[in-house]
Amino acid sequence: MDQLRTGKFITAMRKEQGLTQRQLAEALGISDKTISKWETGHGLPEVGLMLPLCEILGINVNELLSGQRLTEETYKQKAEENLMAILDEKKKNKLRQAWTWVIAVGTLALGFLIAGISAFFEMPETAKKLLCIAGLLVCILGTAFACTVDRVTGYFQCSHCGELFVPGWKTYLKGSWSMLPGSGYLTCPHCGKTGKCKRRLER
Repeated sequence: MDQLRTGKFITAMRKEQGLTQRQLAEALGISDKTISKWETGHGLPEVGLMLPLCEILGINVNELLSGQRLTEETYKQKAEENLMAILDEKKKNKLRQAWTWVIAVGTLALGFLIAGISAFFEMPETAKKLLCIAGLLVCILGTAFACTVDRVTGYFQCSHCGELFVPGWKTYLKGSWSMLPGSGYLTCPHCGKTGKCKRRLER
């Protein structure tokens, strides 16, 4: 799905209906900043808003996701393409999520193994210190890489406004993560509220 193309299509359909961004936002119960974000290609409407948006704009969901008016001939083809794109995104994010855990656990185990070698073998104090430092570095680098992948795997959904977002580093690091996988306490960049946000692997 081309977000920029969909954004331009939303703009065109909104203007065709004679609506301003503020009027469309009020009809959907969201902020006009969110409408602006969609129209500039910096995001897509979340699933719960797609049908109401399409009703207001006089289009269907396939046209929204395709970013164009569809004829009867192209409707089925585009529907299949959009479905495959959603499934492909979910599959890629599931695989990425699995690798995140593998990398995190693997590098931590490797780091402890390197650092622990000094406890089982006789060696100079300098060598022991170097092994401990090397083990610590492996743990830090592995954790940093796993966090980098985890942050951009899928989206988080705000429990207050329902918007999907990818947290920035500051928000991600400040979030106090819950014990349950796939969720965390994050500050939503759309409404500014902090709450438990569930991870979504696709829009």
